[in-house]
Amino acid sequence: MATSSRLDARIPQGSLEDKWKKYKSSVPLVNPANKRNIEVIVVGTGLAGASAAATLAEMGYKVKAFCFQDSPRRAHSIAAQGGINAAKNYQNDGDSVHRLFYDTIKGGDYRSREANVHRLAEVSGNIIDQCVAQGVPFAREYGGLLSNRSFGGVQVQRTFYAAGQTGQQLLLGAYSGLQRQVGMGTIAMYNRHEMLDVVKIDGKCRGIIARNLITGELERHSAHAVLLCTGGYGNVFYLSTNAMGSNVTAAWKAHKRGAFFANPCFTQIHPTCIPVSGEHQSKLTLMSESLRNDGRIWVPKKQNDTRPGNEIPEEERDYYLERRYPAFGNLVPRDIASRAAKERCDAGYGVGSSKLAVFLDFSAAFHRYGQGEANKNNITNASEAQILEWGKAVVKEKYGNLFDMYKQITGEDPYEVPMRIYPAVHYTMGGLWVDYNLMTTVPGLYSLGEANFSDHGANRLGASALMQGLADGYFVIPITVGAYLAGEIRTGKISTDHEAFVQTEKEVKDRIEKLISIKGNTSPELFHRRLGKIMWDKCGMARNEKGLKEAIVEIRALREEFWKDVKVMGKIGDFNPELDKANRVADFIELGELMCIDALTRNESCGGHFREEYQTEEGEALRDDENFMFVSAWEHIATEKWELHKEDLVYDNIKIAQRSYK
Repeated sequence: MATSSRLDARIPQGSLEDKWKKYKSSVPLVNPANKRNIEVIVVGTGLAGASAAATLAEMGYKVKAFCFQDSPRRAHSIAAQGGINAAKNYQNDGDSVHRLFYDTIKGGDYRSREANVHRLAEVSGNIIDQCVAQGVPFAREYGGLLSNRSFGGVQVQRTFYAAGQTGQQLLLGAYSGLQRQVGMGTIAMYNRHEMLDVVKIDGKCRGIIARNLITGELERHSAHAVLLCTGGYGNVFYLSTNAMGSNVTAAWKAHKRGAFFANPCFTQIHPTCIPVSGEHQSKLTLMSESLRNDGRIWVPKKQNDTRPGNEIPEEERDYYLERRYPAFGNLVPRDIASRAAKERCDAGYGVGSSKLAVFLDFSAAFHRYGQGEANKNNITNASEAQILEWGKAVVKEKYGNLFDMYKQITGEDPYEVPMRIYPAVHYTMGGLWVDYNLMTTVPGLYSLGEANFSDHGANRLGASALMQGLADGYFVIPITVGAYLAGEIRTGKISTDHEAFVQTEKEVKDRIEKLISIKGNTSPELFHRRLGKIMWDKCGMARNEKGLKEAIVEIRALREEFWKDVKVMGKIGDFNPELDKANRVADFIELGELMCIDALTRNESCGGHFREEYQTEEGEALRDDENFMFVSAWEHIATEKWELHKEDLVYDNIKIAQRSYK
């Protein structure tokens, strides 16, 4: 059953360009004296969480911040490599707020909300100014201006970067702001704590139950608002580019307490990942999309060609992205590049021992940059070896840490032989449904960054994750949370002795005790691996009705087996990573079922959701705008039962078209 009656996106009135401006000037405010009496919990301290916590504390709110790592600096945001988008138009190449807005909507295959995306584009420039002021060491041109590189899905250069470690540098900037407030006493920092449930009183979110991961103790924490900034759920596939600890538990607990889960089947497969090397792996490593800026992707023209890439002559190479998509070439969006690589490998043109890889080659870039260095220094008779040496030096300055990482993992030197890459699970566009204020369907419960669904539609453009996380934390939530907290001034301090806290803590404790008491024969890790194989095979880069129906049956059987046969070592009252893992795997299993149900009900292909039954003659995604121009927002009813709510997507400012990057 589907309904749209309970969804109100609370999008402000007025023209698209004026919505955010007018909203900011009319939203209710909380005066400074009252802010000191209002408590806010922030769960997760990556880019979205750290920036939100620091900013809210700076504004005067009392903040509690939670992370399951030993330090906020270990948040997975640190792993982002390539850059962050912003419409600064430094290159004078025609960029603008509107173009960033349009590229994001188009890149998401017309499945994102106009008002949220335009706001994101509007505040993007402010993020760069904020981070420069914090001392983030963005790359600069010779004259001192910030440098930009190209990313997929756009024809301008708008991606700001700090070598191949942009996420790390941005996180350190947000972390410095967070720690400043910790030092001032406005933020209470809870490291090694995991949120295990949401507490609701009279329908409103009033706090969380957290577990101290060192002692095993359960703790009650109250607040007037709770912000979930807990990242994505890509690890439902077991193998992904996500950190090993990344999980869905906080968002899933919120979902089971009434927060709708939106578009769960929209998964991004990243095209430039180091290929799987064997059954032993538990994680995959990403090569930044920025490498597509200078590298060329190709496969041999001959099937089952076993020669090393540097021994295959130019005329025997198929630069398939440049051939199929001449307008964008190697810079097509991630979903298109990923499917194209899969198609070539499935057709027998894959490389490497597994034949599940394509080449990412920098030889042309070495030559181009080397020739540029020769020209700069007025050297007209340079040898080919000198040109290559100079070119490699330029590439090393731009991408050196990525090349070093590739060599350490594969044992191959990418300066001498082309990299081998293959698509892998990377980012999840789905997440908790939120309105324009970033509030979920539970009053007082917000979701920021990758944990929500709001900005990327069915496919995220590269370098837009960091942009969304910092936009939500620095510039959106500090304004929108006031609309709710202005009505909470008279609430006063919320007691954790309330029956709702007692009952919720008991439910968390009962679940933990049940996990420990099963004493089966199978580790949580093995259940996770089995779930991941089902998800990748039947709800991965391509899906079909038969496979999805089989996956739902298999996942339900896996869940039953899990609760009868999982073996959790150790004790409840100790440091127990196995127990933490079991808890997270149980949630992943339930999420996997919903992802397959969502993919089964969306009878179209769009962005990262590719149903094999719905494609063009050329193998491209075939949308059905007449029947599926909506956000799927799922309400949890009971085990194996959800109700679908639809938020219709209305585009008043752009022309809807079938995506083309040719």
